[in-house]
Amino acid sequence: MEWIIGLWTLMGFLLCWWFLCVRKENQNSKVKKKKGKVPKGNTGWPLLGETLEFIACGYTSNPVSFMEKRKSLYGSVFKTSILGTGVIVSTDPEVNKVILQNQGNIFVPAYPKSVRELMGEHSILQMNGNMHRKIHSLLGGFLRSPQFKARITRDIEHSVKQCFATWTHQPIIYLQDQVKKITFTILVKVLLSIGPGEDLDFLKREFEEFIKGLICLPLKIPGTRLYKSLKAKERMMKIVRRVIEERINNMRNNNNSNNKDSANDVVDVLLRDIGDTNSISNMLENICENIIEMMIPGEETLPTAMTMSVKFLSNYPVALSKLLEENMELKRRKNNSDDYAWNDYLSLPFTQNVISESLRMANIVNAIWRKAVKDVDIKGYLIPKDWCVVASLTSVHMDGMNYENPFEFNPGRWENIGTGTNNNCFTPFGGGQRLCPGIELSRLELSIFLHHLVTTYRWVAEEDEIIYFPTVKMKRKLPISVTTIN
Repeated sequence: MEWIIGLWTLMGFLLCWWFLCVRKENQNSKVKKKKGKVPKGNTGWPLLGETLEFIACGYTSNPVSFMEKRKSLYGSVFKTSILGTGVIVSTDPEVNKVILQNQGNIFVPAYPKSVRELMGEHSILQMNGNMHRKIHSLLGGFLRSPQFKARITRDIEHSVKQCFATWTHQPIIYLQDQVKKITFTILVKVLLSIGPGEDLDFLKREFEEFIKGLICLPLKIPGTRLYKSLKAKERMMKIVRRVIEERINNMRNNNNSNNKDSANDVVDVLLRDIGDTNSISNMLENICENIIEMMIPGEETLPTAMTMSVKFLSNYPVALSKLLEENMELKRRKNNSDDYAWNDYLSLPFTQNVISESLRMANIVNAIWRKAVKDVDIKGYLIPKDWCVVASLTSVHMDGMNYENPFEFNPGRWENIGTGTNNNCFTPFGGGQRLCPGIELSRLELSIFLHHLVTTYRWVAEEDEIIYFPTVKMKRKLPISVTTIN
């Protein structure tokens, strides 16, 4: 009798358990149905995922083929596994807009381990919330100030002309290396007020070693790429730390008059915001790391944009002719003087179209990485909490649905599209709260470089290939031969 009671009790327990499980499953199904579905996809091999195919596409002439293949199989939003991380990839401009504009409460920055190791714990790249908004606002305000605009325009012109002056007797110019002499020099001056000399040469040499580890295996043992890059960062930190400590001592010794003058560089901006020199001392390492991180555009993104614009113009003589005509007209208006202003360069419409088209096709920043802090539904796609999501900017820029003949260099297309930041299909500088504060400065440098290049030289570019991994660059650094315009 007892075993019958026990059997019925067990059956009742199992029945209740089954009922609860079914109910929970139904509730989960309803929630998922309400929230949307996790995107389809394939995570590939264990550990490796689909990384090898992802990297291989970066060494072809069509870097979006990895994304396009999966987009055709699974839709514009899909899941995969690359660089040791399971991710959801978006090639949809509307989904990307949500990812880029929602910060803190939905998405937070998330980058491969090698990037996190190199940038440090307090990296601006990984910073989030009020602190990021504050620094972003400080930098933006400084870069937009009239005093800065007037000074930096003259500095860029001087740096461009100084670089060009060395070209006269060189049979071959390796453009990608040459333009770094312009951009890195300018950016270090903007950040630290360091001019040409031993310190600048040292920083440039070490930064070239540092940046090589941006995308690599996250192994920190001696001899590895990441280890070498971290050692280069340590050596750079010593110079940056010395400059900042000197600035702190000046603030202590001359408290009253120091704050009356306008800030000369980004270090001034950051130190003055903190105010109390004791607090500054506690944050010294963080400031040093942030300054080194801000050097990246001078060594990577901006030189690449300059090189690519010359590469594209070399292959499209009609666009080059129109660019030359517009810039020669500006030169005639200025009567060959050096009295150019910030607005003179940015008011050249076709030059700005050339820059926009170069940025679209070069895709220097190919994707933005984020992590969801909670379940989020975007256009019927469920991105689960703690999943990484990659907003592919390249896929949007090279999609025939967004741009007619997307693989053709056509600056004229921007006459109708416009280059405003509200264009969801054009995001070379990111978007939302993390929109690059140096957009106008970057366009200014590109404008000044193109103006003086086309009004000073004719050039012939040798055959070269674009490589898209780990960063965008020319395989042979774009060799060109130049002749001076009389």
